[in-house]
Amino acid sequence: MVPVEAPYDDRLLHQRVVGGDESALGEVYDRLSSLIFGLALRVTRDRVIAEDITQEVFLVFWERPLAYDPERGTLRAWLATIAHRRAVDHVRAEERRRVSALGPRLFEREPARLEDTVLAADEAQRVRQAVISLPQGLREAVELAYFGGRTYRQVGEELGVPEGTAKSRIRLALRRLADALAEEEV
Repeated sequence: MVPVEAPYDDRLLHQRVVGGDESALGEVYDRLSSLIFGLALRVTRDRVIAEDITQEVFLVFWERPLAYDPERGTLRAWLATIAHRRAVDHVRAEERRRVSALGPRLFEREPARLEDTVLAADEAQRVRQAVISLPQGLREAVELAYFGGRTYRQVGEELGVPEGTAKSRIRLALRRLADALAEEEV
């Protein structure tokens, strides 16, 4: 990858922040805080957390301005990357906290009845057979999307077809599966 140099403004502001110029930090904040806040808000969906992350990002820049390398890209991209990482870290930590709070309760369920287990296995086998019976193009698309966790765009890329075609294949595959399974009363 070819390095992208930062614009002259970024370099100048960076040099001023390195020199301890608080007004330079204020200029960077005025110019980029709405971007950083918006990015953090989109990821966390929490205004208070997004505000905290915005403050943290600018604090990182103030405390360690030499961590930013103008030779590698823009200040905007660097700060946005920090914000995104912090926001994702926050969301993951929240999820871990939620799961650990549920911890013991996850294992308190009563064991599945043998009858339910057999019925579920039978239904799973019927679904597998219905998927296998699909034409190859439809089967590949639905397997990538639902079993592989891919987006329409990723399915299209992997199959070498336009995104719209990938969407159509997935929808048609799901419609055929629904019809086939309805006939079998699954």
